Amino acid sequence: MISTTTKRSSRVFFNPYESIEVDFGKFLKPMNDDEFFDFCQRNKSLRIEMNADGEIIFMPPTGSETGIKNFKLTGMFWTWVEKDGSGEGFDSSTGFVLPNGAKRSPDLSWMTLEKWNAIPKAKRKKFAPVCPDFVVELRSETDNLNKLQEKMTEYIENGASLGWLIDAAKRKVYVYRPNEEVEILENPNEISGEPLLKDFTLKLKEIWE
Repeated sequence: MISTTTKRSSRVFFNPYESIEVDFGKFLKPMNDDEFFDFCQRNKSLRIEMNADGEIIFMPPTGSETGIKNFKLTGMFWTWVEKDGSGEGFDSSTGFVLPNGAKRSPDLSWMTLEKWNAIPKAKRKKFAPVCPDFVVELRSETDNLNKLQEKMTEYIENGASLGWLIDAAKRKVYVYRPNEEVEILENPNEISGEPLLKDFTLKLKEIWE
């Protein structure tokens, strides 16, 4: 993960798996929601997020194995979304503006039709100002676990009802819910989305392999 902050800073450092913070001084000003959206559209080859502190985060492409797992995950969830019909699902290229101002793109997300329909149509065309009800982050071997855990906590604090952090390398699933301790599942065969995701069970064999 590579990031550049929109705030003034005297620190410059580099780690291939962490962030880069660079002092741009007067040459870079904080971007509002529309400016950030336009910035992302001008750089469509990059996956970009912004945290609540205004740091712009450039995320590298996933490895091929992680890409396969993400594809299978999305496919299994799409099948349920189409059958259930109570909400809308979103892939990893979808951006959202959370209530705390962060701009995030979960690997997979879903929200009820009631929440989706409450968003003005004009705002749906860009990064919708809402936190999905359900979010998933799929960790690759090079992803910083602490950073992903912070993101999952952020989703819950900003309105998500259920979050799954799937660590395929360690065969663990971290389950996040409001006002509850994080549940850690060791090498589960499946995980249920009840009661939020009625009758949805993710078969993890496809993800572990």
